[in-house]
Amino acid sequence: LHVQHFNTTEKFLIGKYGLITMGLTYSTAIVLPIVSFFFIAFGILEDSGYLPRLTVMANRIFKKIGLNGKAALPMVLGLGCDTMATLTTRTLDTKKERIIATLILALGIPCSAQLGVVLGMLGSISLKALLVTFGVVLFQILLVGFLASKIIRGEPSDFIIEIPPIRIPKVSNVFIKTVARLEWFLKEAVPLFLLGTLMLFIVDKTGLLKVLERLCSPVITGLLSLPQEATWTFIVGFLRRDYGAAGLYQMQQAGLLTATQIVVSMVVITLFVPCLANFFVIIKEHGLKKALYMAGFIFPFAILVGAILNLFLKMMNVQF
Repeated sequence: LHVQHFNTTEKFLIGKYGLITMGLTYSTAIVLPIVSFFFIAFGILEDSGYLPRLTVMANRIFKKIGLNGKAALPMVLGLGCDTMATLTTRTLDTKKERIIATLILALGIPCSAQLGVVLGMLGSISLKALLVTFGVVLFQILLVGFLASKIIRGEPSDFIIEIPPIRIPKVSNVFIKTVARLEWFLKEAVPLFLLGTLMLFIVDKTGLLKVLERLCSPVITGLLSLPQEATWTFIVGFLRRDYGAAGLYQMQQAGLLTATQIVVSMVVITLFVPCLANFFVIIKEHGLKKALYMAGFIFPFAILVGAILNLFLKMMNVQF
């Protein structure tokens, strides 16, 4: 009994889904350096005076989806880490804008870890596969954003921003801003990564992970025409987005996926429900009810888009 208890404790800390091996490693060794780079880049853009100009350039397209140019910051930051980007939606002026921005981040903005895997897989096929995948994802972002702007109550805020002169950034200013934002990340996001890892450990330990695989397998193999092995990647993709993409990458390397299946799976995994850490942040920012609404919409929507794309590619006999 003592040995069994020790093994469980050991796995809880340093096992496959351990708090140290996964939670701390992912949040500090993988995400933190990427987020640090983004914070440095944003500090330079902000201190140089270019960031306000970027928001002005993005304002016209964002107005179509119920946002304004200020939403450019969380959207670009989402390419680093959606969890952190969701926290930065606080800078938007109205509740409606914060909800729409959070929904779009959860729906179609891939984090850097996932984006790297997706680009690697699609780049090994063809430019056509890359353009189709991201073209479909971008269209869905614009479509959902436009519909959300019509459905969600509230008025958009006025876009008023001061345009400072372009100047050379000061190293000290960029450093201070970066340190302050990293401290914010460590306090706000890392505990949520650990909580997400704990949930993953419990799901795996109780056998619920295998039950979910059996329940979801008919959808993955039927509607998306993907191998049964892909079911696990989508389940784990909710717990950790890059794990889901990495699982599909391993299947590609093993020769288990055709080019069409890779494109379909990349679209679905990109549009899929946000990772568990991001889901917890959405709960923190908007409450459990809205978070469940978002996840309840995104999951079937991603499957539907994937099923339609799969059918279209087969009917048109599109070759990659």
